[in-house]
Amino acid sequence: MIYFDQVSKLYNGGQAALDKVTLSIAPKEFISIVGHSGAGKTTLLKMLLAEETPSQGGVFFESTDIHGLTKLDLNNFRRRIGTVFQDFRLLPNKTAYENIAFAMEASGRTDEEIHSDVPHVLELVDLGDKMWHFPRELSGGERQRVAIARAIVNQPDIVIADEPTGNLDPINTYEIVQILKKINDLGTMVVLTTHNKGVVDSVGGRVITMDNGRIIRDDKKGKYAL
Repeated sequence: MIYFDQVSKLYNGGQAALDKVTLSIAPKEFISIVGHSGAGKTTLLKMLLAEETPSQGGVFFESTDIHGLTKLDLNNFRRRIGTVFQDFRLLPNKTAYENIAFAMEASGRTDEEIHSDVPHVLELVDLGDKMWHFPRELSGGERQRVAIARAIVNQPDIVIADEPTGNLDPINTYEIVQILKKINDLGTMVVLTTHNKGVVDSVGGRVITMDNGRIIRDDKKGKYAL
């Protein structure tokens, strides 16, 4: 369970990026967060990752205020989150296999676990045959699938997908959405931000609409309604 309790974030000059946001997300839920640029979506995600600190209010994970964690506990918490970005953020001089293995090494996983889990997770995202390809040899959609595989290989409780289809064509966008839905069906919470109406409508789950730092709609079976 994630709970935002009256969270506000003020920047220089008193501008509110978030304004008294209260939001709960249940385990294994898939939510889409929508809103125009500057609505507060990215700030909300940064609060969850503890990359930003609230000006007021608290963000809780399983009843623990994540902004009160020690540095060690915060690092352990972040390992329970997999993140997918619009720009992939793959290491260009490492193959698909090596990009994912690197993430496992950083989490202290053994060589045996890496040899076992990396091929498995690449098969999950339909890239078993591209294991030894470098990012430059992959299409945009394939690179994003590697990024998703990297995000889920350590079996996180939460996957944050921040505009994951922003650089993709409609066919690749559809495939990425199907993979995220598959991950959610396997029991992982997915928090998606997007500007893409088709993505939101195809997911068909809960939709949070933000505007000027506030939640203005929370629809359990929502559609894109900006």
